[in-house]
Amino acid sequence: MKNIGIWMDREKAHIIRLDNKEEKLETIFSEMEFFNRKGTSGPRVKSGATQDVTHERTYLEREKAQLKSYFKKLADAIGDADSIALFGPADTNEKFRKELLEHHKGLAEKVKAVTKADSMTENQTKALVRDFFGQKK
Repeated sequence: MKNIGIWMDREKAHIIRLDNKEEKLETIFSEMEFFNRKGTSGPRVKSGATQDVTHERTYLEREKAQLKSYFKKLADAIGDADSIALFGPADTNEKFRKELLEHHKGLAEKVKAVTKADSMTENQTKALVRDFFGQKK
C-alpha cells in the first residue's frame, strides 16, 4: 500500500512516500514569484483611488496561474497513491485539497487528512508522516 504524506507551503512541497518498509522523499518547488510591491505609484484619478488596483489584479492573476501549475505538478507526482495526508503551516494544503476536489476527483477521495503543521526539517517531516500512517521505521 502506497501512503503519501505531503508537507507543503507556497514555496515547496516535501512528498514522503511510504511503501511497505521503504521510505522516499521528493521535493517539488513551486517556482512561484513572490511579489513585494512598494507604495503607490499611480496617479490619482477622479475617484480618489490609485491605478495600482490594476497592477494588483495582474499580480493576483499571475499568482493564481502559478499556484495552479504548482498544484498540477503535485497531482501528477502523487497519482499512484493509495492514501494521502496533507500537512502545512498555512492554507496552501487546503487550497490543494480544493484543487483535487475540482480537477482530480480520484485523488481527492484518497485524502485522509488536511492538518496544520509548522515548518520542520526533512527528518521531522518523515517522522510526522510515519506517525500519521502508523508505520514503524
